[in-house]
Amino acid sequence: MKKLLLLLALGGTAILSSCSKKVVSPYASTNKIYTEHADTLSRMILAQTPATLVDSAGRPIPSEFIGTVNFNLRKPNYVVIHYTAQDSVQQTIRTFTMVKPQVSAHYVIGKDGKVIHMLNDYMRSWHAGAGKWGNVTDMNSSSIGIEIDNKGNEPFSTAQINSLLALLAKLKKDYNIPTANFIGHSDVAPGRKIDPGLRFPWELLAQKGFGYYSDIIIVPAPVNFDYATALRLIGYDTSNLPAAIGAFKRHFVQREGSSRLTQFDLDVLYNVYKKY
Repeated sequence: MKKLLLLLALGGTAILSSCSKKVVSPYASTNKIYTEHADTLSRMILAQTPATLVDSAGRPIPSEFIGTVNFNLRKPNYVVIHYTAQDSVQQTIRTFTMVKPQVSAHYVIGKDGKVIHMLNDYMRSWHAGAGKWGNVTDMNSSSIGIEIDNKGNEPFSTAQINSLLALLAKLKKDYNIPTANFIGHSDVAPGRKIDPGLRFPWELLAQKGFGYYSDIIIVPAPVNFDYATALRLIGYDTSNLPAAIGAFKRHFVQREGSSRLTQFDLDVLYNVYKKY
């Protein structure tokens, strides 16, 4: 009996010991780097060092730091949607937790609909590169980047799109992002990027209030319609006009082809342009 009680006691101790063991995340090391980097940025924000200035003769200009009471964090004003073009969401997470690639995103959405939040929304992610939209030449500083696990030649899963719509609704509400400011990577980088690709459901997003799309009934474009100006007013960088036309067709007509506008393309462009 004593032996039985001893075995039970030892067994209970072993169970308690195993339960008390902490589960270590496979990303514990990169999460630590994230925290250290965030702490460094926090210290920079909290610094109260006055500006060190000199005049034209090299004499120091008196300066002092006096904190205002009226401020808040800068908020994102755009959402840029990408596809990952990688084999799995795990590979994408690995890419975003390595220094060498120098790329990141705020969110990654897996095929099963799981949303991985990788960067605080107020921080600047490295997702848009040398993108331009309207007068904004640094899209990383004013946008949230969302990567969807997709190679570009496959349909997006229903779970992914449902999660994306829920996330976009939250972001739009939290930051009061205008309807027009939900765009794709190919929109801000015409000729350089093609994601989120031809299979992405832009029309569905527009129906939910995330971006614009052409109406079912399209009013014909007027004679001598200035399509280059219309593209520029929507937001496209028209310094390379054929590339801008290709990016527009990829988003709003959703077919590949030449960078020339057919009459149908012109009608769609006219219809979309009037919404901006």
